[in-house]
Amino acid sequence: MTDEARLHELVRERYGAIARAGTSCCGPSTCCGDAAGIGADLIGDAYRGVEGHVPEADLALGCGVPTRHAGIRAGDTVLDLGSGAGNDVFVARRIVGASGQVIGVDMTPEMIARARGNAAKLGYANVEFREGRIEALPVADASVDVVISNCVLNLVPDKARAFAEIRRVLRPGGRFCISDIVATGELPPEIAAAAALHVGCIAGAVPEDRYLAIVRDAGFTAITVAERKPIVLHAQMLAQSLSPAAIERLRASGVGLASITLVATRPRAA
Repeated sequence: MTDEARLHELVRERYGAIARAGTSCCGPSTCCGDAAGIGADLIGDAYRGVEGHVPEADLALGCGVPTRHAGIRAGDTVLDLGSGAGNDVFVARRIVGASGQVIGVDMTPEMIARARGNAAKLGYANVEFREGRIEALPVADASVDVVISNCVLNLVPDKARAFAEIRRVLRPGGRFCISDIVATGELPPEIAAAAALHVGCIAGAVPEDRYLAIVRDAGFTAITVAERKPIVLHAQMLAQSLSPAAIERLRASGVGLASITLVATRPRAA
């Protein structure tokens, strides 16, 4: 099994367990309020008061509220990448209204089943959940007005391919708004090699300047960081995957993590 396939399988297993449990508290490196497993509460009460929020669909897996800066309008077709139990899909649904549509894509069958069950209970007819990978989206070319995603792209090994797919499915003039985790510099090799931390979003976090370069190289313009929040890593969590020496090298490197909400546009011209 290749490293990329192994990471996909690890992510699928972890998030499948979360979906089955119906809570973010599903394993030794994950606790309530810390669904990303990095020893920090990334989302807190950010969804409090957000219209369209469905608590049963919120597994506290995000690091931002991408719908806040996405510029979604009534009648839009919105695509949510890594849609989980449907949290951001249902928020976007309220904005697009009856004339719009929201599609959620997730590679975890258990999450798709949970999201479809939530939609059925709520009686929502203009939402759809499709199983698939972000690097090969089951979505037609130029069929989407807005793409959103919440703390998922950091889990994708081939980020350049992921952003190429986002550009492919967006209509010219369409935009994305993605909340994600980035690093302030190059992470030490031990972090990059730790698969367990990859699921916890740390090893998959690339330096912010490289992340923005990937977005630019994919052909996006008007790239803006709409929100930024530093993330504090706790030694207790790091100790589950790293040796004391590796933790010390991470501290000495001075590299930190931040959650950012990034907005960009697919140009109208080729």
